[in-house]
Amino acid sequence: MKRRSFLKLAGGACTSALLGRDSSLARGAGTNVAGSVFIDRKMLRNRNQNRSTVVCQNGIVCSSQPLASMAGIDILKAGGNAIDAAICANAMLSVVEPMSCGPGGDLFAIAWVEKDKKLYGLNASGRSPYDWNLPDALALGLKRIPAYSPLSWSVPGCVSGWEALRQRFGSFSMARLLEAAIYYAREGFAVSPIIAWPPIDARRFPTLAPTFSPDGRGRRFGDIFKNPDMASFFETIAKDGAAAFYQGEVAERIVKFSKARGGRFSMRDFRNHTATWVEPATSNYRGYDVWELPPNGQGIAALQILNMLENFDISSLKPNSAEHLHLFIEAKKLAFEDRAIYYADMDFADVPLKRLISKEYGNQRARLINPKRAAQKVAAGRLTGPSDTIYLTAADKQGNMISLIQSTYHGWGSHLVPDGLGFCLQNRGELFSLNPNDMNKLEPHKRPFHTIIPGFVTQGGRPLFSFGVMGGDFQPQGHAQVLMNLIDFGMSVQQAGEQPRVQHSGSSTPTGYKMVGPGTVAFERHIDESVKRKLADMGHKLRDSVGAFGGYQGIWRKTNPRRYFGGSDPRKDGCAIGY
Repeated sequence: MKRRSFLKLAGGACTSALLGRDSSLARGAGTNVAGSVFIDRKMLRNRNQNRSTVVCQNGIVCSSQPLASMAGIDILKAGGNAIDAAICANAMLSVVEPMSCGPGGDLFAIAWVEKDKKLYGLNASGRSPYDWNLPDALALGLKRIPAYSPLSWSVPGCVSGWEALRQRFGSFSMARLLEAAIYYAREGFAVSPIIAWPPIDARRFPTLAPTFSPDGRGRRFGDIFKNPDMASFFETIAKDGAAAFYQGEVAERIVKFSKARGGRFSMRDFRNHTATWVEPATSNYRGYDVWELPPNGQGIAALQILNMLENFDISSLKPNSAEHLHLFIEAKKLAFEDRAIYYADMDFADVPLKRLISKEYGNQRARLINPKRAAQKVAAGRLTGPSDTIYLTAADKQGNMISLIQSTYHGWGSHLVPDGLGFCLQNRGELFSLNPNDMNKLEPHKRPFHTIIPGFVTQGGRPLFSFGVMGGDFQPQGHAQVLMNLIDFGMSVQQAGEQPRVQHSGSSTPTGYKMVGPGTVAFERHIDESVKRKLADMGHKLRDSVGAFGGYQGIWRKTNPRRYFGGSDPRKDGCAIGY
């Protein structure tokens, strides 16, 4: 790899601005406009992209909200480890970024445990109700599972994930890890600029609005928000542990809520829920071992993309040039066709995992890429065999590292909040297919296809890079773009996440949608217009709108002496904090 520029760009204990300097603009930095601190939303979307990389020796937490990063650092300073810090930060994000994550969602993690010199994978995603099946869905006349409906629910796995991580690798009690979340939920916190939310329509969402728009208003940047119901919920978990969620009071309340609204949950669904320790899947990219979790998630799509790109001399190309982006887009299209066919709960489907991520198959698929022309139609390989999210990463002075991602899927999940609990239930079950021939078809007690994926990189059997990129279907695309920036172009851990990204949409999906034509390519700001014109000339269909794709956090580790280099995405409110 090229010499790492982050050794020259290392910053202090936290990213330079913690968002304030870039988002509270001079005209109204202290001015109340309609009851809130003034902010220029246009400039917020086009924010600064040259933060310092954070460097430290003892411990670091990178998350999408500063209070969560600080809560995790407090745990590290009190003697907790990286796993403890990640659980604490995730609970805090449930409070301060409630539309993106929370106890009503699922969790995946990859952890490096220093004493074992080993990576561990955790799949804490939930399963469909026993009383919910394909014949019932088809009898209701459904073509797809409705997003904002009890029919989109699967058992929330988040709390079981916290407990599995804590019991196996943690050093603090659940009560200690939830202290910060309980305090801020009860006492309130100042809402940060990206997370701020508009009013919620109580007529459309009668259980969501009373919790998150209790006075009929949204919450703007700088407003104080309290969630006493969530504080009480966390106090229950602090006292009685995860058992309260899956066998006791919380499960009983969710099941009662489900029965009143036509959902299919039963106590059996909760009592039989388990988080699962899994072996991470890996493929080598130019000497670096990249690790993802196997399906039911989409992590191996990133490995497939990288296996194809390894056949091209990416480092000889200019970053974000038309030639570079074309190769990436074409590899993504091929990988996502396989994703649509072969990715599903491996307890129910014979997923050809080893073949999908093999170098031989990657080379075979790469030969389908025309370096000069966009494919107008792509197909899955023939193999034997049948959006809002949070990401955080933490590392400690012992050398433990964790890559953790957690989500309720859509913003506000299913938009349904069980009585008195203060959090939304996820709508991840929307991602089942209702085609009886699909691997990812709806079946009882089955995990749906998942978009959230933690990532990790090792080299020579040692931990190197813990990272993730939020953003639904975009996540494998984000993983590949970040790793090309680091490995092919020699960028720092901060620069790798700040670079403008592109997103290809329109691929076939595991829910049954079939790709028509070449799909579309969307761009973030700062992609040159000449690059877009050249891609169009190569046959790509471009979207006019300018987007912002994903939200990245990453920690790069160096040894002798051990140091951590942290990066945090300016597209989010968060920061890297180290000490």
